[in-house]
Order: sequence, then structure tokens, then C-alpha cells
Amino acid sequence: MADRNSPIGVFDSGVGGLTVVREIMRQMPEERLVYFGDTARVPYGTKSKDTIVRYTRQNIRFLMTQDVKAIVIACNTATAFALEIVEQELKIPVMGVIHAGAKTAVEATRNGKIGIIGTEGTIRSGVYTKMMEEMRDDIEVIGKSCPLFVPLVEEGLLHDSVTDEIASRYLSELKGKFIDTLVLGCTHYPLLRSTVGRVMGPEVTLVNPAYETALELKQVLSESQLLNDTDEPFQDKYHFYVSDLAEKFTNFASSILPDQIKQTKKINIEDF
Repeated sequence: MADRNSPIGVFDSGVGGLTVVREIMRQMPEERLVYFGDTARVPYGTKSKDTIVRYTRQNIRFLMTQDVKAIVIACNTATAFALEIVEQELKIPVMGVIHAGAKTAVEATRNGKIGIIGTEGTIRSGVYTKMMEEMRDDIEVIGKSCPLFVPLVEEGLLHDSVTDEIASRYLSELKGKFIDTLVLGCTHYPLLRSTVGRVMGPEVTLVNPAYETALELKQVLSESQLLNDTDEPFQDKYHFYVSDLAEKFTNFASSILPDQIKQTKKINIEDF
């Protein structure tokens, strides 16, 4: 049985999972966190299923050395390809970022036309479409891969004319399908929310799975009796690790989580 005062483990291919971490901090400020960003191997979205499963297992093995009580796969591609596999291998709760976003989108749509933007891997997997159609059979789901969004975010080009131009090109196809709800189906994408919202227009509801995932995690921990129950403040509540470029990660992450990241440690993920 996991210790309820142990940290929550979160991993992503790079900085995108910090959008999930930010929401977990807001929803559960008493919880401890260990974050791993696989910055040496980002992006995941262009890689094969076998590779993503191998990466996911390595990332989880590292987080388990940190004595985590639950794991969040804060990467849509890894969720799509590896969640069902690693669920069978772990004795602690593990969850991804797709179910919560899919559920929210199905509840939000008015005309039954839902768009998904994500990496090539996530869109190719069809996991969002499958999940949404199981929830409601009269909806139409249109997926669009946006492979350049992740490198743009990783380079910090959140508000840049290049990003605006690429977003307009990617999203024009979805605008022509008259969707009324759009899922930001990659944890990097909420960092481009203002750009995507401006291109799509106010009539399209944007769904941020990071927020919904934090709420779902809180429910899972409560049902598993794993919510933190101590009133004592922890000295080092949040720990951040990457597989490469620790200083660059810290500088960028500090803009998402001001005052929360004091240091980022680099590890060799191939050791796990």
C-alpha cells in the first residue's frame, strides 16, 4: 500500500506536462510532486508505439525510485500508446490525460462536431475518437495533427508571428468543418491557448485536458485513500528532473510556475 504522504509522479516528453503540474498544484496545494521531462528525446509524437512504450516504462521506473504514490502520464502520445500496457504492470494508480479531456468535450459540444489537435502519434492512434464515440454515438470527431506546435513551445515561441502563421495554416481545416468544441490534445498546447483561441474564434469552446486531469486525479486519490493528510509543511515539496538541458528547462519552466522551481536535476534516463 502506497503512503498517502508520498509525492505524485508526473512525466512528459518535455515542458508541456508542466501545464498538468500547474493544475495539480492549484487543485491540491498540499500534495508533493516529482516531475520528469524527457527533454533529450522530445518530441514523442513522431515516434513509433514500441518506442513510446519503452520510453514510458523507463520514465515510470525512474519515478518509482522517488517513492511516488501515483503516476500521471502528462503526455497524450504516451497515454494513447502506453497507458493500457503499464496499467497492468503497476500496483499504484496510473492515469493519462485523454479520458478527462474527452469527457469534457462530449459534455461541452452543442452541435456534436468536436475537433482534436495533437501530435501525429496521438491523432494516428484514434484514441480520442474511439473514447468519445463510446461516450456518445451521434458525434463527429475531426482530428488534426499539429507537429510543429511542440518544438515551437519548447523553443519558447509562444507569442510569435511564426507561431501565428503556422496556427492559421493548421487550424483553417478545422474552421471549415464548423466544429464548436476543440480539444487541446497535447499538454504543450495550453501554452498556445491564446493563439489557438484567436484563430478559432469565440464561438469555439477550447478544452484543456490539463485542468480536467487534475480534477480526475484528485478523485482517484480520494477513492484510493491516498490524499495527503498531514498539516506539516514540507521543506522540498516539488522536485524537477530532466534528461537533458536542465538550465534551459528551469528558465522556461519558471515562466509557467513562478517561484516553484528552484533547481532542475539532469538524470540519464537510459539507466532505467
